[in-house]
Amino acid sequence: MKFILLFMTLSLFVQTNLNEIYKFTTLTKVNEWRIVNDGVMGGISKSSLILNNLGNGQFMGHVSLANNGGFASIQLNKTIKLADGKKFILLRIKGDGKAYEFRLKSQIYGQESYVYPFMTTGEWEIIKLPISEFYPQVFGRKLNRPNFNFKSIEQLSFLIANKQEEDFRLLIDWIGLE
Repeated sequence: MKFILLFMTLSLFVQTNLNEIYKFTTLTKVNEWRIVNDGVMGGISKSSLILNNLGNGQFMGHVSLANNGGFASIQLNKTIKLADGKKFILLRIKGDGKAYEFRLKSQIYGQESYVYPFMTTGEWEIIKLPISEFYPQVFGRKLNRPNFNFKSIEQLSFLIANKQEEDFRLLIDWIGLE
């Protein structure tokens, strides 16, 4: 079974126009990613990012609604030039059946993030997110501005904020562009 999954993953890279943005491995330095939880607003949610024994990133923790909290996230500052024809972000992940958001920033210090929510199934899956549908948001409020239409990305992030107290666990294998 592992051989079939490896073959399918390798086939995806060969058969499509996929460019890898980030791949977790046993050599990954998880401190490249920054944890940003609701503590920045007084909340008490907790999260961590570790490598599991297979080299996947494991973003996990507990979201608390106490003190007006309610989110946990991880962020990676990385400049990615978007070549013409690259229209999708692909995520190879294994979630816990919960909703998450994948976020982009065109400028690290810009206030708005461009957001695309997605659901997980509890199985390994490849989720395809259309870049043109990432909408701008600040502090949980959608902005009346155009969707993501920039030539580069400077920050990637995963966020969970389901307006409920919950434990979560998201395994991340790789992030790509297609």
